[in-house]
Amino acid sequence: MTDAIRAVAIALSLASGSVCASCVANDSAKDETASGTAQFARRMKDGKQWTTDNLNLNTRLSYCYEDAELNCRRYGRLYMWASAQEGCHSLGTGWRLPTSDEWKQLAKGYGGMRDDSNDGGRAAFTTLLTGGSSGFNALLGGNRSADGNYERLEAHGFYWTASATDPGSAIFYNFGKGGQALSRHTGGDKQMAISVRCVTE
Repeated sequence: MTDAIRAVAIALSLASGSVCASCVANDSAKDETASGTAQFARRMKDGKQWTTDNLNLNTRLSYCYEDAELNCRRYGRLYMWASAQEGCHSLGTGWRLPTSDEWKQLAKGYGGMRDDSNDGGRAAFTTLLTGGSSGFNALLGGNRSADGNYERLEAHGFYWTASATDPGSAIFYNFGKGGQALSRHTGGDKQMAISVRCVTE
């Protein structure tokens, strides 16, 4: 099977709601999203498979930083909270937006986040960031505020969790370049758009 035919077959399987079994069976796996963007997955120390690229599936309420397609290719898309969940589900059966506890357990395997570690979240920041030894490859993709302004590119990598704190806000995790730390925030406005990783068993 040629690469082009294989890519189409995988895209069709994802569109129908099933993920190619060979794509997620190995510790380091690759499948294709319906948009044709390569999406990698890796089994991390928490025992779950996480995507190791920022989600880059064009869904409603998702954006390229500064509306530039080049930024989507480099950093993935930025998603409002509701579209983040839809984006992960579109990868196929079992894929979902991780909960706050799942992010916490991921971080714990690499030293812990700022409030749950001996070093203020620095080891997890370094290990989980692009170039770190974990292979997770977190990016500092910035955000789109609720009023439509783009901010903090290459300064912060914000990632949604599926854990809401009230009708208008949800928990997110922050890779902060200035403090060189991974931290957790409870008051994320669901109308802002930030990066997304997906998880499955």
